[in-house]
Amino acid sequence: MNEDCIFCKIVKGEIPSTKVYEDEKVLAFEDINPIAPVHTLVIPKEHFDSFMELNDAELEAHLNKVIKEVAKIKGVDEKGFRLVTNIGADGGQAVKHLHYHILGGMKMPTRNM
Repeated sequence: MNEDCIFCKIVKGEIPSTKVYEDEKVLAFEDINPIAPVHTLVIPKEHFDSFMELNDAELEAHLNKVIKEVAKIKGVDEKGFRLVTNIGADGGQAVKHLHYHILGGMKMPTRNM
């Protein structure tokens, strides 16, 4: 745990959240500033600054399983959703704790890169 991390504080119950899913390794909760009708965050309870620090294949597989389960819970598994993790300042990462955004419930905008 990182004492200054807002997501670690959510995991410890120091900051309230609207939980969607929880087990011993992972927590999923609603984003407080949603950008889509479905905007749920999935985080490991163990602190990793970003995806680049994650070096646990078992946890990675578990996160993938939970993401699929949360998509079903939120009702976006059939029509589709966007899965995003931002990495570092240039990648737009606002909170330095690995987290995945499940975005859906609408037709997501596309843009040519």
